[in-house]
Amino acid sequence: MAQAGNFQFLKLHDARLVAYGAAAERYLHDDPNTAIFKLRQFAELLCKSIAARHALYLGERETFEETLRRLSLERITPREVADVFHAIRKIGNRAVHDGEGTIRDALSALKFGWQLAIWFHRVYGKQPGFKPPPFIVPVAPSQKEIEQAAERLRVTEQQLEDALQALAQATGEARENFRARTTLEEKLKELEEERSVWEALAHEAEQEKLGGVPKRQHQASEVLLSRLSEPMEAFRTQRDRPLDSLQEAAKQAPQTDLLDLVARGEEAAKNIDLDEASTRDLIDQQLRDSGWEADTRALRHSEGARPAKGRNVAIAEWPTASGPADYALFVGLTLIGVVEAKRKRKNVSAAIDQAERYSVGMKGDEAFSFADGRPWGTHQVPFVFAANGRSYLKQIETESGIWFRDTRRSGNHRRALVGWPTPEGLVGQLEIKPDAADAALKDMPFAFGFPLREYQQGAIRAVEGALGDGRRSMLLAMATGTGKTKLAIAMLYRLLETKRFRRVCFVVDRSALGEQAAGEFTTTKVVSGKAFADIFGLKRLSDVMPESETKVHICTIQGLVKRVLYAADSSEAPPVDQYDLMVIDECHRGYLLDREMSDAELSFRGQEDYISKYRRVLEYFDAVKIGLTATPALHTTEIFGDPIFTYSYRQAVIDGFLIDHEPPVRIETALARAGIVF
Repeated sequence: MAQAGNFQFLKLHDARLVAYGAAAERYLHDDPNTAIFKLRQFAELLCKSIAARHALYLGERETFEETLRRLSLERITPREVADVFHAIRKIGNRAVHDGEGTIRDALSALKFGWQLAIWFHRVYGKQPGFKPPPFIVPVAPSQKEIEQAAERLRVTEQQLEDALQALAQATGEARENFRARTTLEEKLKELEEERSVWEALAHEAEQEKLGGVPKRQHQASEVLLSRLSEPMEAFRTQRDRPLDSLQEAAKQAPQTDLLDLVARGEEAAKNIDLDEASTRDLIDQQLRDSGWEADTRALRHSEGARPAKGRNVAIAEWPTASGPADYALFVGLTLIGVVEAKRKRKNVSAAIDQAERYSVGMKGDEAFSFADGRPWGTHQVPFVFAANGRSYLKQIETESGIWFRDTRRSGNHRRALVGWPTPEGLVGQLEIKPDAADAALKDMPFAFGFPLREYQQGAIRAVEGALGDGRRSMLLAMATGTGKTKLAIAMLYRLLETKRFRRVCFVVDRSALGEQAAGEFTTTKVVSGKAFADIFGLKRLSDVMPESETKVHICTIQGLVKRVLYAADSSEAPPVDQYDLMVIDECHRGYLLDREMSDAELSFRGQEDYISKYRRVLEYFDAVKIGLTATPALHTTEIFGDPIFTYSYRQAVIDGFLIDHEPPVRIETALARAGIVF
């Protein structure tokens, strides 16, 4: 059977890459599990080759997954490239560990590998305009080809058998010649050695009878391992030599060359062109990572797939009056969302319009039930989505991420999410009634177990008004010492009591501030002599994950970075809907201004790196963000916008809540007046 040869252009870089690709093509139809395994090897070698070209290769000290995650964090591999790597890795994991490899899975992995190969060649082959021949799907062998291959195998086996017989005959003759030349003295020596062996065996047998354990088997194993260690080490050295050479070259290269590689990688990633089937495979995996059962080809309406109690299912091609929805999301028997899927190069933001048409045209069916509260205007489904499989990137926001709109309020705008919501998160969101909560907040008095100053009430009213207007990011600028923590406690009590939000993440940038905040939440009496923590479930810094009944979770920004950006796998990262409100205390702080950051959970390379990770973590969660600060910095307003409420230090002094500082006193000594300085 002629090979498709989709990977031949990689000969320029490493013949092993071509060999892995060719093997995957060869085994596609006969043994898809092996084909997938070869593609996983291909992806791992490609990943390590990239690391070596940036002087980041660590050899066997880290796994494929660890190398891939490190390249992503260092921004060496763009997000869309990392997504394709992970897709191959996960298909490989299922095939190796669960034995679930199918021809369809193998073909998907083959297409993913081909796209990675093209990207790699454009970047590291310095051919940004490279246009490969069209992808050729390896064809299954015909019956005649199978018979010819079987005959070749039979001939080869016969030749091998003949060779083994000839070898055995030659070995026997050599042994006889050797024996003939052996002298009597040598025979006696052999007999003496043999006698010693038998004596040792008899002694060991006697020891075994007395309870001792013979060591001969263990010693034999050690001898065998010692004999194997040298060739194994030689194999590793030979295998890693090309990567070591690339690593050394990268270490000697100017930093500008390495930065140029990164820039070329970003540019080439824009041209990764997955077909619709591959895009669906990516989206399927993303949905599975978020707790949904998803398989575009198997879980289809036309194949008889239907919702069932106790299952969270994404069923493909669900019929509507506006055509089949690419996915319908069911929690049990309840239809909770519809999805429009596009190819990766399509504008995904505009695709929300089609998802809304599915929502309007959804027809009732005895197989499912609609969510309570419908219709919402003309909409039958509360949540609509659009996706193209591409990871969210701020610079190309309309072409990436998962776009989402809550159809229950006409004023709700579409927005991009970093990941898919979980079934539990959507059910929780469905239980939130924003209009009823906003009305309750307007009528709710400021009656707490502690005095709340007028400006604090004004700040809370400003937040509640902004929420009613649909704002999702806001900033409160209040001078140090004006009671931001007490304000936060009162504000969160009102928002949770009226069920405006499900769960709050209270973010601090130092452990000491987190412990201080936990103390305030635990001791401050809010209503009826009860502290905030007695009314709502509170989790402290030591608690990594909130429980279902947790209402407030106190976290450091460093801890969130570790959980979100350094998760071993995307499926192990917290869900994007874990919190629906984040309150960030002292949100102005930057890395260079915080001397305690050196003792934090993670290190940052500089202020820009800190702000980048800080922003990525805040963008990760699909939550309303409220920043509290005394001194807004530039990056603060870029994230949260201009302050919706300001209470300055000067105003606090005028109102009598803060005491102004005294004019500085200059002390002069006789030496200073005489012009002597140190």
